[in-house]
Amino acid sequence: MDYITGMSELSTAPMHRLLKKAGAIRVGEDAAEELRVILEDLGLKIAEQAILLAHHAGRRTVKKEDVQHAYRIIIKSSLG
Repeated sequence: MDYITGMSELSTAPMHRLLKKAGAIRVGEDAAEELRVILEDLGLKIAEQAILLAHHAGRRTVKKEDVQHAYRIIIKSSLG
């Protein structure tokens, strides 16, 4: 959720498609919404970590490698 405007950056339609692509026959709106909330939270954490990595490297531009490294850091910390 965008903390400034209170609006989400992601919509539920792609969440429905992801769940169907994963094999769901039917997808409840509450399931799509929950996946949206989780993925948005995870995406924000990865983005924040990527920004820190770019700044640590002396850059203001976030690069693909920053996002990839941030993903590995966040997933590893989430898995314990």
